[in-house]
Amino acid sequence: MTDVELEESGGAPAGPDLLHGVPVTSSRGQVVLHPHRDGYLELLRTLADEGYAMCVDLCAVDYLEHPSRPLPEGVAPGRFEVAVNLLDITARRRIRVRVQLPSDDPRLPSLFDLYPGTEAMEREAFDMFGIEFDEHPDLTRILMPEDWIGHPLRKDYDMGRIPVQFKLTGEER
Repeated sequence: MTDVELEESGGAPAGPDLLHGVPVTSSRGQVVLHPHRDGYLELLRTLADEGYAMCVDLCAVDYLEHPSRPLPEGVAPGRFEVAVNLLDITARRRIRVRVQLPSDDPRLPSLFDLYPGTEAMEREAFDMFGIEFDEHPDLTRILMPEDWIGHPLRKDYDMGRIPVQFKLTGEER
């Protein structure tokens, strides 16, 4: 019996809530799992085997300016976070997986073999944030030109400025 099931049955968990050995929280009634990146792929395989057959979203967040966000006990915050939302259509369940990544090595295994629909989502996270997905079939830019330097959704990305020149018309003079 997991700590979550134990708590639901009226018992008290021994420590932080765990599901599949991973810290679990709740957000607006949705179960949220917080694996370490080393156990990320194994957890997603387990969830797929349990019926979570559809990945509806995979996105990245840069928490450069918010390092003290709430996380469960034992989960160290990283600069980046990848959030994966899964559905079990048969049992009408939804689950979210949030994994922390350090700024000096933002990488995860690709989910493409497990959820082929993540191909474009992982490319977007790579393009916009610089998060690399190991063994992705085509980890290239998807939104920015191939020769673009940097990752525009990083909080420390220098925003370019193009000066706008205004001309006064005859009516405004």
